[in-house]
Amino acid sequence: MSTVEIPAGLKELLQGYTVEVLRRRPLNLAEFAVQHFTKILESQKKEPKAKKRNFKPSRKGVTFETKSNKDDEEHDEEEEEEEEEEDTISKYNRRVSVCAEAYNPDDDEDDDSEPRVVHPKTDVQRRRLQDACKDILLFKTLEPEQFSEVLDGMFEVLVKPQEHIIDQGDDGDNFYVIEKGVYDILVDKEGVNVCVGKYDNKGSFGELALMYNTPRAATIVATQEGALWGLDRATFHRLIVRNNAKKRRTYEAFIECVPLLKSLELSERMKIVDVLGARGFKDGERIITQGDDADCFYIVESGEVKIMIKSKTKAGQQDNTEVEVARCSRGQYFGELALVNNKPRAASVYAVGETKLLVIDIQAFERLLGPCMDIMKRNISQYEDQLVALFGSSVDLKH
Repeated sequence: MSTVEIPAGLKELLQGYTVEVLRRRPLNLAEFAVQHFTKILESQKKEPKAKKRNFKPSRKGVTFETKSNKDDEEHDEEEEEEEEEEDTISKYNRRVSVCAEAYNPDDDEDDDSEPRVVHPKTDVQRRRLQDACKDILLFKTLEPEQFSEVLDGMFEVLVKPQEHIIDQGDDGDNFYVIEKGVYDILVDKEGVNVCVGKYDNKGSFGELALMYNTPRAATIVATQEGALWGLDRATFHRLIVRNNAKKRRTYEAFIECVPLLKSLELSERMKIVDVLGARGFKDGERIITQGDDADCFYIVESGEVKIMIKSKTKAGQQDNTEVEVARCSRGQYFGELALVNNKPRAASVYAVGETKLLVIDIQAFERLLGPCMDIMKRNISQYEDQLVALFGSSVDLKH
């Protein structure tokens, strides 16, 4: 009986791949295998070179220069290989293909060899940048030192009307935070660009392509002069994606137990984890004020909240007396009503004891929770029935 000799390193190679599959849970195992082993091969090629990486933003932050094939042919084979490696690293000098790269945020968790990117700013610019970033949920869970490093690494991008910031199908390069301006979100449907939403002087975009190394899912076009702050892909990975990997480990099991999200695919739930922010509230602290504009959606991680609505007189006039209509505890959600109906907040919400909430902003809510919309609408009908029983038939949560 003959024996088969197992090649050296095969066991470790397959173990590494298996660990990554269990950790990241890819939908397509074959595609993920190509990405995983390609990355290992590229790392082996780069080891002897130990080249220093330099990052430079383009003049506008959204324009790229592409070298011609003729220029490449003028170099010998070794120089071509080095130039290709350098281009893969520096996305600002030419458009790069990043979608085949399987980025593992745990690979460099303790690696400080990456150069820290700093774009100098005046005091006025930094104050403007801090103001633009103060409500960005991706930054909420960063440590102060990490957040400061993010601010250091961001660069200003001034845009003109009808300028394309990103185009659907392109590789991800930068993450953008809006300082000012209005931007249309366009999606190609059967060859026609359809406007599916807009950003109006606040918000951020471009994170999903960087997090999952996928092509841009939409085109973003400025409708007027505006200003953005960009963060390059390498810095985004090092600070945001790595931090989100830790957040995934913290919230993955909890999110899978939220009844509303059970109808989502695992990959969809993980995208929700990536955009979550966490906020703590003290006993009696008001979380939502009735009549305010809606900007986010909440899931109770721990503690409890009570939902209060101002009562009405027999003449139908609203007074200042608040009546408790419901409570939400761990795993339950609130704040979706105004987002679904596009109306002001229909109730006030207060913390009962020490309470911790997970928060999803309105852009992520619209983008990621579409499959849950039918469930939420059914629940809204139940709310209305309960309120009619309390206040009479004049109550209509849609108005």
